[in-house]
Amino acid sequence: MLDRRLERLERELMLVARCSVLTPRERKVQATEAHEAEPQKPSTKSDARTDTGKDAHPDTRAEARTAPPTNLGAESCTPTRLDRSGYLLLSRLDAEGAMSIGQLADAFQLDVSTVNRQTGALLRAGLVQRIADPDGGLARKLRITPQGVDRMAAERTCRQTDLSRLLESWPSEEVARLEDVLTRFNREVERQEGRAWPRETGDV
Repeated sequence: MLDRRLERLERELMLVARCSVLTPRERKVQATEAHEAEPQKPSTKSDARTDTGKDAHPDTRAEARTAPPTNLGAESCTPTRLDRSGYLLLSRLDAEGAMSIGQLADAFQLDVSTVNRQTGALLRAGLVQRIADPDGGLARKLRITPQGVDRMAAERTCRQTDLSRLLESWPSEEVARLEDVLTRFNREVERQEGRAWPRETGDV
C-alpha cells in the first residue's frame, strides 16, 4: 500500500497536527527579520529544556530533537525517530527550499524565539545548515542538508509503513475518501490563514 495516495495521506495527517485552528496560540508581535539578524548567544542548558509554553508548536511537547523510537514495531524504521516538530520543519524546508527563521515563524505562526530553539537542535544534529540569502537579503536562511533529507525520508517511510499497517483492512475507496477529506480540511485552514503549504503541481 506504499503508493502515491498513501504519501499524500501521510502528508495531510502531518499537516493536521500543525493546525493552529485546533491549537490556537498567541504570537508575539516582535516576530521580525530584524530579530533573527541579531547575533545568537551560545546555547546553554536552559536553551535545551523542553518548551511547554503555548507557542511551542509544531510540537508542543518538546523542541525539535531526535526522539527514541515509539512502540510501533516497524522493522524498517531507523533506530532514532524525528519528533513532530523536527519532521515538520524539515518537511517545510524540503518542500519550499531555504527559508529564514522569520519565514518559518510566519509559516507555522510561531514566535521567532521558539523557532530558534527548534531549529537549533536541527543545526546541532547537522540536519540543516545556515546559508547566505540567495536573493541577497540580510537575514541568513536555513537549508536542509543531505543528512537531513535522509533522516526526513527515513522518518517518512516509517510513518507511511505504520499508516499502511493501520489501514491494511480498509477498502481502497475508504482510504481515498479519508485522504480527500483531510486534504480539503487542510486547504480550507490554509485558505483562511493565508498560509498555503507548498504542494506539488497536480496534487488534489
